[in-house]
Amino acid sequence: MNPILVDSSIWIEYFKDKNSPISNTLDKLIDIDNIFINDLILAELLPFLITKKLNEVINSIKSIPRLKLDIHWKQIIEYQVINLKNGINKVGIPDLIIAQNAIQNNSFLFSLDKHFILMSKNLKLKLYS
Repeated sequence: MNPILVDSSIWIEYFKDKNSPISNTLDKLIDIDNIFINDLILAELLPFLITKKLNEVINSIKSIPRLKLDIHWKQIIEYQVINLKNGINKVGIPDLIIAQNAIQNNSFLFSLDKHFILMSKNLKLKLYS
């Protein structure tokens, strides 16, 4: 099974409501041990968790295997050009990096972010649903 990169939007939903369908899905993925994170997603999540002193959660998140980030700026620019040509505006660089990371590692991306849904129509980005 392809790795599944779990975006910060999923983690936020997971921490907010442990009984939501998204949380239940993530629990199942955790059980089969096929989820990954990257340093960018960690950078989005950890500051909030640290300020709330959620040390157990921090340790759990940090223990998730990481997909190595190997940023290719030329490709990031190409992705943004493709987005703009297809009317997809206001996609931030972090989202482009996350998309590139998922594509490079032939992984699915599990996210609630609408930018990824739109980008998946024009890039080789595979979404987990």
